Amino acid sequence: MILFLILPLIPLIFTLINSLTMRVVSGRDAKIVEDSVAILIPMRNEEMNVMEVISSALESSLLKTSEVVALDDQSVDGTLKLLKNFSEVKSISGSPLPDSWLGKNFACHQLVAQSSGQYLVFVDADVRLSPRAIAAAITDMNAYNWDFISPYPRQIAKTFLERLIQPLLQWSWLSSVPLRFSERGHFASMIIANGQFMIVKRDAYIKAGGHKAIRHEVLDDLELARLLVRKGFSGGVAEGSNIAVCRMYDNPRDLVSGYTKSLWRAFGTPVGTSVAVLFLIATGVVPFILAVSGYPSAWIGYFTIVLSRYVAAVRTRSTPSTALLHPLAILTLVFLIGKSWYQKINGQLVWRGRSVV
Repeated sequence: MILFLILPLIPLIFTLINSLTMRVVSGRDAKIVEDSVAILIPMRNEEMNVMEVISSALESSLLKTSEVVALDDQSVDGTLKLLKNFSEVKSISGSPLPDSWLGKNFACHQLVAQSSGQYLVFVDADVRLSPRAIAAAITDMNAYNWDFISPYPRQIAKTFLERLIQPLLQWSWLSSVPLRFSERGHFASMIIANGQFMIVKRDAYIKAGGHKAIRHEVLDDLELARLLVRKGFSGGVAEGSNIAVCRMYDNPRDLVSGYTKSLWRAFGTPVGTSVAVLFLIATGVVPFILAVSGYPSAWIGYFTIVLSRYVAAVRTRSTPSTALLHPLAILTLVFLIGKSWYQKINGQLVWRGRSVV
């Protein structure tokens, strides 16, 4: 019993420390960026997002020299047609996907080749940037003497499943990684990044090998960040809810497909996945089961883990209202992890009409 009271303290302690010490990009201290900036937006069947993401990118301020480059990645909807409405944007049609490449990785690789900025700003189509977002992130990146920065956007959640699962994104890294320690120690395995909005110095990107070096990786953001750190460059994640927002999935079906395609890789190996699942269940589910089964002291463990999720949600302007449903969220996540591994083993992983091998 004592174990299930102590284990939930670990995520809470990490969450509290990180909430007080993590990097925050706010936009208030943004300075004019003198070097050239390339805003790179990969798109595949994104006709619902084209207008807003391009408009927000074009409204970026404090950038002395900038270009917006958007790539239509073999879309079968009206993405390319809508892109042509923006004369200020360099619109390119993506080449057919080569063997051994995953779609987004190849799209980003092509975008870099078609751009000239000294700062490479990767932006997903479902992200909306504030006018000072890029300048603020680059200002902070240079202040920290970093080669890359990943300002984590505020995650918008509307449906019940989104509100249940999406807050786990920020909670997972706030509750498990000592962020400032990982920055100083240059530990690649501890680096956190989010490809929704990520900025890399071109020189570092090229020297590290870029997306070509991680062409088969489904978690392209984490792997690119880890590659950069392994090659001697520095950077990390920052709380960016004040400068960017993102709604990843419009419906439960896409959410399930999106998580399923990549969760098999989230914890490295099958052994790592097993350890992670056991820890998630021990801290997030077992205390609640014991509490409702007649062990009053187990409520301490339950409310400890709920508090960690609540703090993470408030700190990142996420969804605190579903914190009490944390056990249900963990069970859902475990189901998605199992589904991901099953489909991976059986060669059934598909995303946006392409096989994820």
